[in-house]
Amino acid sequence: MTTTSPLDTAALRAAGREPPMPCRVALADGRMLEALRVLRVLPGKRIVAEARLDGEPVLAKLFVADGAARHLRREREGIEALLAAGLDTPGIIAEAPIAGGGRLLATRWLSDATSLAERWAAAPRPPGDAGAIALLAPALRLLARMHAAGLTQTDLHLGNFLLDGERIRIVDGDAVERHGEPLSPRQATDNLAILLAQLPPAWDAHADALYAIYREAGGRCEDDGLQAAIDAVRHWRLADLLDKSLRDCSLFAVRKRFRRFESVVRQEADTLAPLLADLDGAMAHGSLLKDGRTVTVVKLQWGERTLVIKRYNIKGIGHGLSRLWRPSRAWQSWLAAHRLRFLGIDTPRPLALVEERLGPLRRRAWLVSEWCDGTPLRRMLDADTEPPQPVGAALCAIFDTLVRERIQHGDLKATNLLWEAGRVWLIDLDATTAHDDARAFARGWSRDRARLLRNWPPDSVLARWLDRHLPR
Repeated sequence: MTTTSPLDTAALRAAGREPPMPCRVALADGRMLEALRVLRVLPGKRIVAEARLDGEPVLAKLFVADGAARHLRREREGIEALLAAGLDTPGIIAEAPIAGGGRLLATRWLSDATSLAERWAAAPRPPGDAGAIALLAPALRLLARMHAAGLTQTDLHLGNFLLDGERIRIVDGDAVERHGEPLSPRQATDNLAILLAQLPPAWDAHADALYAIYREAGGRCEDDGLQAAIDAVRHWRLADLLDKSLRDCSLFAVRKRFRRFESVVRQEADTLAPLLADLDGAMAHGSLLKDGRTVTVVKLQWGERTLVIKRYNIKGIGHGLSRLWRPSRAWQSWLAAHRLRFLGIDTPRPLALVEERLGPLRRRAWLVSEWCDGTPLRRMLDADTEPPQPVGAALCAIFDTLVRERIQHGDLKATNLLWEAGRVWLIDLDATTAHDDARAFARGWSRDRARLLRNWPPDSVLARWLDRHLPR
């Protein structure tokens, strides 16, 4: 354990996103909480950590903002409501004032538990897969029991369900709301939709199978309103993600200066810091993939990873003036990549966005992404034969999603579609547009569709197959 001085509420609040770990936290009664590692931080408000109290392992929630007692009371009352309803959640070990005015709530530490989110990410399965449905089933049954007990959780996500052997527990008492009676079908629909909206949109076609599990466990829901509720929650979540990708938060580290804007995936920030400090220098050591007047693309080995850096250049005074006030193509690609991945469309993971600026005026820009070592469909597919079944199914799935979500790629060359790890990956998102207007999207999709078909002779077997199977 660290030998530094114990921290009080003011020190924890001032630590922002990076409280020193491990550390000792001074409690008002003279005891010390040994905080071992941070699990989540809301800067200046709350720290969740694995810890030890009186020699016992605990999950510690440290409330350090003004109103800490009120926030602790809400957390405690949520946990008590779950336990009173016979629902499994880690019990309270202790609560105590922190020196300086904050509050500690310590619950039982489950050393062998893993979250449903971790299990889900570790074993990706196609939509409707029986094993995936079986993995989700305990959470759906637990949610039905919550609703029957008149309880909802406003922050339902897979990370709030813990699997411990055969047992499933729900956590985060702060988000628990008590309704005093079993939920109405409308209330249940809205709350169930929060959970189902965490799944990729391709799972919507299998919502009936998930709803059946919930219903068999006693849940009541409006059959005809569930999809609309899922769509509404997913729309909000996507808008929230895109907004977060451009501001400093738990997911993204954002710095705005007079001459530079930078957003980087927070868990990658330390690793990429030397690269972002000298992007042009890093590009000089990479393998040149494209050297155009408006864009330069380099493949780069960075540690044990392969990255792609795209620099969007200014080709002249007129071009520079036209780009000053508009979001850069790096900015557009950054948002498009996060949008596609959220919607379950495979595209290389975007890691960092950098723009040169003069106040609000934009100049050059860079986009750093992971490398996808896939085979372009232009090279892989034979014009004289239909695509192999897995490729054909993946193509249909990706274009069905694009059409459903009204997303126009803008440059559907077959070289921008890659086959990797049994999936089709979409790259080069500079011109990608998400349309609100159905007619504008119809025009855009018509151009996308025609551009894809032009990759092969119009009378070829492959072109005819695509024409039959692509959405119109």
